[in-house]
Amino acid sequence: MAKIHIRSVLDPLDEAESFLAAVEVVTLSEAMGLLPPGEVIETIDLDTMRRVAARVADAGIGIVPAATLTARRRPGTEELRAAIVSLRDALLEAPAPESEWRLTDVLGVDRLATLLGIAVSSLRRYAAGSRTTPDDVAARLHFLATVVSDLRGAYTEVGIRRWFDRPRAALGGRAPAEVLGGGWSPDADSAARVRSLSRSLLGLGAT
Repeated sequence: MAKIHIRSVLDPLDEAESFLAAVEVVTLSEAMGLLPPGEVIETIDLDTMRRVAARVADAGIGIVPAATLTARRRPGTEELRAAIVSLRDALLEAPAPESEWRLTDVLGVDRLATLLGIAVSSLRRYAAGSRTTPDDVAARLHFLATVVSDLRGAYTEVGIRRWFDRPRAALGGRAPAEVLGGGWSPDADSAARVRSLSRSLLGLGAT
């Protein structure tokens, strides 16, 4: 996985909405496995966003906003903000199982299989590409990638793994993994509650 250690933010991305959306683009891209392993991102600036946008577009996601970001001309402040927000929204709506199986690097094979409600043997076949990932599994995998993205700014990889298993007051004393259960849908109320909890770490959801 790429390494995200944001130490500085430069103009024109130091405006609050643009900065937050840019961070989400970077962490989503990383959690979805779209960034090269070992890449280190420490600065949020236009060059970083252009590099990330190009990687996202290579996966067939957010091609139009990525084109705005990677164009030779420098976009204006409003155009830049709109492009970054659009790219973030495209990432949120675009399961990418071919790369998202790299979540095993963070969660481990056994834990990820349990969270997805599938057998370890099936996970290994899907991750290896010997079997096509079913749509319902791809949707759950993408949901977990978005949750991991939310957690990136607050937890180490060990902390991310533990987060799924620790009881939470906001979930009625149940752990996120327990709330999701087996065979769950990202559209279910239980999943929405888990995502609201993870997004609260960004100041965007309920505590």
